[in-house]
Amino acid sequence: MTQTTTEDADSYRWGVTDIRHAAPLADLTTLRLGGPARDLVRCPDTRGVVETVIDLDRQAEPVLIIGGGSNLVIADEGFDGTAVVIGSEKIEFGTGRESGRSHVTADAGVTWDDLVAATLDAGFGGLECLSGIPGAAGATPVQNVGAYGVEVSDVLREVQVLDRRSGGLRWVAPAELGLGYRTSNLKHRDDFVVVAVSFWLNENRLSQPIRYRELSTLLGVEPGERVDAAAAREQVVGLRRAKGMVLDADDHDTWSAGSFFTNPILDAEEAAMAVRRITEVLGADISVPSYPADAADSSAGIKLSAGWLIERAGFARGYPGPDSPVRLSTKHTLALTNRGDATTDELLSLARDVRDGVHDAFGVTLRPEPVLVNCEL
Repeated sequence: MTQTTTEDADSYRWGVTDIRHAAPLADLTTLRLGGPARDLVRCPDTRGVVETVIDLDRQAEPVLIIGGGSNLVIADEGFDGTAVVIGSEKIEFGTGRESGRSHVTADAGVTWDDLVAATLDAGFGGLECLSGIPGAAGATPVQNVGAYGVEVSDVLREVQVLDRRSGGLRWVAPAELGLGYRTSNLKHRDDFVVVAVSFWLNENRLSQPIRYRELSTLLGVEPGERVDAAAAREQVVGLRRAKGMVLDADDHDTWSAGSFFTNPILDAEEAAMAVRRITEVLGADISVPSYPADAADSSAGIKLSAGWLIERAGFARGYPGPDSPVRLSTKHTLALTNRGDATTDELLSLARDVRDGVHDAFGVTLRPEPVLVNCEL
C-alpha cells in the first residue's frame, strides 16, 4: 500500500477517515499491548469497511479487523499487514411489525455498552445482564459473549457478514452460527467479517429472566423472575466494577482482555477424573463447583470454574507480586493484567505459568478466550 493521508485517491474511494503507516496497535486494545501494523485504516461506516476489505483482498494484503480491541492479544512484533478499524456507529430500532417482536440492529463498530444503554433509554430490556462488557457489538456473536446468566445466543436475531470469498453481504441466522460456550463458527476464521448485528428486545424495559444467583440476591428476587432492566443493569455494572471488569484508564486491574481463560467443559468421564484428582490434592471434604454446560442438553458436558481452579492451584489474586509488569488482577484471578509497561511476551509467559500450574495440579487444561494475533500460547 502507498496511501499516507486521507487526501489520497484511495481514501476517497474507500470512504475512510485515516490511513497510517507503522501504526501502533497497543492503544486499540484493552490490554494496551502489541506492536505496530504495517498500515492502519479507519472506516467510519459499513460501506467503508466492505470496500476497504475487498480492495485489500484483491491486493492479497493480510488484514486484521479491529473493533473494540477487548479480546485481542497482539504480538510485540505487531502485524505484518493492514489493520482495519471498524468505527461505524449506526443503531436502528425495529417496531416488531414484521416479526411480532421488537429488536435493535447495530453496526459492528458500535461500542457494546453504549448499545445496551441505548436500548434501555428507548424503553426496552433484554441486554441488561451483558452491561459493562468492553468491546464492540460486532464481536459479541463471534465469542457468544455471556455474563450473569445470559448469553448473546439467548437474544441474537441475526448477523450481517461480509463474505470475503464472494465480496457480498448477507444476513445469517443464529442457527447457522454454531453458537456455543464462548464460541461460534465465526471464531478463528477470517472469510466472514461481521458488519452488523441484530438483537431481540423485551417491551416495557423488562429484563431477561434473572438466572444468576448473586444477581437475583442483590435484586431481591427468586432466580427466573424478571425485573426492570435498568435496575438489573445497575447491579450488573456494580458487580463487574468490583471485579475490575469495567474499563478504567486509572485502574491497571482493568488493563486486561477480560477473562483470559474459559471455564473448562469436560465430558462426564473427564469431569469425574478431574474431581477425583482435585479431592486427592485438596482433601475429600472439598466442594468442587461444577455446572451443566447446557441446562437443556445433558450430553453437553460439565463446566468447571476456571477461576476456582486457578486459585486452588496456588495462583492468588495479584500473582506473582506487586513488582511484576504483568499480574493476575487483584480483584479477579481470571484476568491477566498489564500493570503499565508490560510486553505481550511477558503476558503470555504468565498465561503459560497459570495454565501449566493448573494442569500439573489437577490435570485440567485451560484454554485462552482472547484471539492471539501473531503469537501463541
